[in-house]
Amino acid sequence: MKTLVTSALPYANGPIHLGHMVEYVQTDIYVRFLRSCGEDVIYLCADDTHGTPIELNAAKQGVAPEQFVRRFYEEHQRDFADFDVKFDHFWSTHSPENRRYAELIYSRLKEAGDIDRREVEQAYCEKDGRFLPDRFIRGTCPNCKATDQYGDVCERCNKAYAATELIDPRCATCGTPPVRRKSVHLFFRLSRHADFLRELIRRPEFLHPGLSAQLQQFFSKGLADWDISRDGPYFGFPIPGEENKFFYVWLDAPIGYIATTEKWAKETGKAPDALAFWAEDAQARVLHFIGKDIVYFHALFWPAVLRAAHLKRPDRILVHGHLTVNGEKMSKTRGTFITARSYLDALDPSYLRYFYAANLGAGPEDLDLNLNELRLRVNGELVNNLGNLANRTLSLIAGQLGGKLSPAGHGEGRTVVSDALARAAEVRGAYERLEYRAAIKAINEIGQAANQFLTAKEPWKKLKAEPEAARADLSDAAEVVYLLAALLEPVVPRLSAKLFAQLGAPALGFAALGKASYPLLDRALPLGAPSPLIARLEEAQVSAITKPQAPLEAKAAEAGPSEIEYADFAKVALKVGKVLAAERVPKADKLLKLSVDVGEGSPRTIVAGIAEAFPETSKLVGRSVVVVANLKPRALRGVESKGMVLAAGPGGKELSLVDPGAMPPGTLVK
Repeated sequence: MKTLVTSALPYANGPIHLGHMVEYVQTDIYVRFLRSCGEDVIYLCADDTHGTPIELNAAKQGVAPEQFVRRFYEEHQRDFADFDVKFDHFWSTHSPENRRYAELIYSRLKEAGDIDRREVEQAYCEKDGRFLPDRFIRGTCPNCKATDQYGDVCERCNKAYAATELIDPRCATCGTPPVRRKSVHLFFRLSRHADFLRELIRRPEFLHPGLSAQLQQFFSKGLADWDISRDGPYFGFPIPGEENKFFYVWLDAPIGYIATTEKWAKETGKAPDALAFWAEDAQARVLHFIGKDIVYFHALFWPAVLRAAHLKRPDRILVHGHLTVNGEKMSKTRGTFITARSYLDALDPSYLRYFYAANLGAGPEDLDLNLNELRLRVNGELVNNLGNLANRTLSLIAGQLGGKLSPAGHGEGRTVVSDALARAAEVRGAYERLEYRAAIKAINEIGQAANQFLTAKEPWKKLKAEPEAARADLSDAAEVVYLLAALLEPVVPRLSAKLFAQLGAPALGFAALGKASYPLLDRALPLGAPSPLIARLEEAQVSAITKPQAPLEAKAAEAGPSEIEYADFAKVALKVGKVLAAERVPKADKLLKLSVDVGEGSPRTIVAGIAEAFPETSKLVGRSVVVVANLKPRALRGVESKGMVLAAGPGGKELSLVDPGAMPPGTLVK
């Protein structure tokens, strides 16, 4: 059976942060696990692009909403890819596919009698000539009296309220106090589906029982019908047959799951269309991974819409909790609101993927990213236990033993391998239940047993006197390393790929492990070149991802450069350089690695953030540049940079290198 897996759609209103990454890492691990088991699975996601917040922020920046969301569409994909989250397709809700399915579903809801027209009273700005959604209204919180709050929730006390409760409300764009006007809105009659939904959420295979119990409160109150329309102007899709009415973002956002399936099907040819997965009788599983803050919508509203539209309901909704950092909500002022990119600029994604897996269970419990625990756990388990086992085993074999394994034996080492292999089913079961922490615990115990075996056998002491005995012990330890690479692959795929290469062995998955027996490795093949699996995580590295953000006023004050003394400028040594070679820095879209002749006999390596302006690196070769020649060397994305090239322009694609003219390399620029 085919399986379609989705993560919740990130809102195209800002960067991906480490709280988001809990869900995408959790989902990616599960998808990789299913594929390792040989299942036919696709993993889809998209940017959620419509709604008032995006319209408002685009207006503040003086750009069209389409341009505003396009920026995040590119950024989000880079962040996910660099975190080793691998989608089969990533799309957008602002797409023709999404509009078509939104209109189709709406028409079916109308035909089923599930759309109701009702008059509602709303805030209206007479100056701007528009109804004001909650986010277009600012005022004083009725609870804590904080000023300049939105019309739906207070950012200081987190109290939710109706916009009509705001004290001294005003239009967020022009400051005019709104008046009250009536307008006809369209409602989805969710209340008609109460019996179906009550029975659905009670199925433990559909939803976690604890969450099901929490949702019962809505049935005791009576399910409220959903307002699915908004008055224009509004960034979204117009509702067919209506004048100046648009689909509310929460209607077309989940339809993005279907639209992305359609886009994937058309681009790959692996399905005729989205209905291969979403038709009411489709022979496929649909699994949604979401955060607990949107359970109501995914477990009640969305299944009811799909049922009324005669489409397939999700088979399972998998819910995780929120992320805290050092025991508290993420905070910009404390530096713990950490974006995915700021993390990636400092650390390998494998550290965080491993830590999340080591702490994630199947329930909606919150996860705390304690930064000290991150460092200690990664160093103690991933580096010292698993990484050390691999490094000392493979290094010893590759050294004095010539990289050759011994034939399969019948001693104590075989028992260690067989015992480890017997636990593969335990790890598989933990992944299936989404009990990742149980899987990581078992994996570490396998590694510890192999390390204890090596400590007892001391093969390093036998290398000269008993080389074949040492080879036998180390070959069996290499078998365990191979098994661990397979068991860890869903969590840290880049480290597992590294181990498979060092072992000179093909990738190993759970499908093969179910039939595997000792020996796992082809003992006749030589090993590849060994190297440390991953470096220790130092305290300074962890500290680098947390930096308190200054208030906006302070940032504005710092925006302009202050005056400096002539003596300060005289310290800067500027020289003419000539670019000899240029190449992209892996996993860094904005960086180029330049080899520059500055008249010193041997060229310097300089890492420059000019990649967007020079997509064809060959055009840089032979160019004369101005180099800041006396900067202290620094490491950028693992490359030591010795200097800086000068460029002019606002940044990105709009950069030009400062040209010193026809002067030889090494000439001082004065």
